[in-house]
Amino acid sequence: NHLTFPNTISNVFSHHFCFLSQDEIDSAVKMLLSLKMSYKAAMGEDYKADCPPGNPAPTSNHGPDAAEAEEDFVDPWTVQTSSAKGIDYDKLIVRFGSSKIDKELINRIERATGQRPHRFLRRGIFFSHRDMNQVLDAYENKKPFYLYTGRGPSSEAMHVGHLIPFIFTKWLQDVFNVPLVIQMTDDEKYLWKDLTLDQAYGYAVENAKDIIACGFDINKTFIFSDLDYMGMSSGFYKNVVKIQKHVTFNQVKGIFGFTDSDSIGKISFPAIQAAPSFSNSFPQIFQDRTDIQCLIPCAIDQDPYFRMTRDVAPRIGYPKPALLHSTFFPALQGAQTKMSASDPNSSIFLTDTAKQIKTKVNKHAFSGGRDTIEEHRQFGGNCDVDVSFMYLTFFLEDDDKLEQIRKDYTSGAMLTGELKKVLIEVLQPLIAEHQARRKEVTDEIAKEFMTPRELSFDFQ
Repeated sequence: NHLTFPNTISNVFSHHFCFLSQDEIDSAVKMLLSLKMSYKAAMGEDYKADCPPGNPAPTSNHGPDAAEAEEDFVDPWTVQTSSAKGIDYDKLIVRFGSSKIDKELINRIERATGQRPHRFLRRGIFFSHRDMNQVLDAYENKKPFYLYTGRGPSSEAMHVGHLIPFIFTKWLQDVFNVPLVIQMTDDEKYLWKDLTLDQAYGYAVENAKDIIACGFDINKTFIFSDLDYMGMSSGFYKNVVKIQKHVTFNQVKGIFGFTDSDSIGKISFPAIQAAPSFSNSFPQIFQDRTDIQCLIPCAIDQDPYFRMTRDVAPRIGYPKPALLHSTFFPALQGAQTKMSASDPNSSIFLTDTAKQIKTKVNKHAFSGGRDTIEEHRQFGGNCDVDVSFMYLTFFLEDDDKLEQIRKDYTSGAMLTGELKKVLIEVLQPLIAEHQARRKEVTDEIAKEFMTPRELSFDFQ
């Protein structure tokens, strides 16, 4: 029914209101449809003309399907789910139209690199992809590709969740031995947040130091601030303009949900995040070559930018970027809450002391354990909602040990306090080592990483 619905409305409109443009009609229809959706969400029933609403439907959690009914919401700015297990990623793959990273693909990566797959691949933390097989085809035929990832520097504080794409990208850089560009979208943060340009740029440099501390190879890595690089790279800006020419306002409204009251800076920003997907945005690295494929590891909330990019690429004569998507890193309070850099207790920050880590995990990490020790021993804990266990899947390297913990916690042999102790013992050295490496990153080193220059790689 609602496939034909807009047309009917349009017909009615165009017969009676010939002075409305097609665009105005479309947007009125869109608004009407969205109002009907909001109505259904609030009232639990479809809107019917001339039918006053009955009693509002009870809000969620009043039945087995209640949580199921509330769709997860994922876009580059908001991640929402009502489930303590977190986002339903299989549904997200279907909705975004990407492909699942299956055992076959993981085995192929292992064969191509001769290295054991990273734990993020083994455990489904990187779970979805676009065109990864194409990248492997190229690599096996000795054809080049490069990596591109990024960070939106909204504050000086970075937490362990922010490191996930970088830990994985570092592994990809090592096993494939390819160049990497890292975009710091300080311009985006200036447009979206209440920051000055100087603050945004300052955060970009400070965040870059944390990224450098992950161990990237200076000879193969270029980190750039948009505010800095866009003004000095004609290749980069030319691509931004090409992309801008080929994406309409209607398209970005549809993809990103922009409205008429968003600044024109926001509306045109997606082109800037898209541009690094094309090799000639970096003439100092790739000269004027346009045929080098790009692989982008990122969290799946960034996918809308690259769906747009992949749509534009063939129209401007470039290869489509390939993607590897990661799941979201859960907040300490549970997988259905979003971590916030402004709430120090929502995550483990890279600046936390050993004592802070211990306190945060013990006090704030959501537990899948039972209310009493007796009950826990009898019924066991729930690893699906236990944040300490989730964090271990990200950071404990040993598969066998992780599986043992899962069994012991699920059976009730291991108590929540013991599980938290294991996590604390994993996180404390991890953060301390990161801090030690971060101390070594001077302003000079950061500047070197952020200077446009040739990178060393063996492309034919």
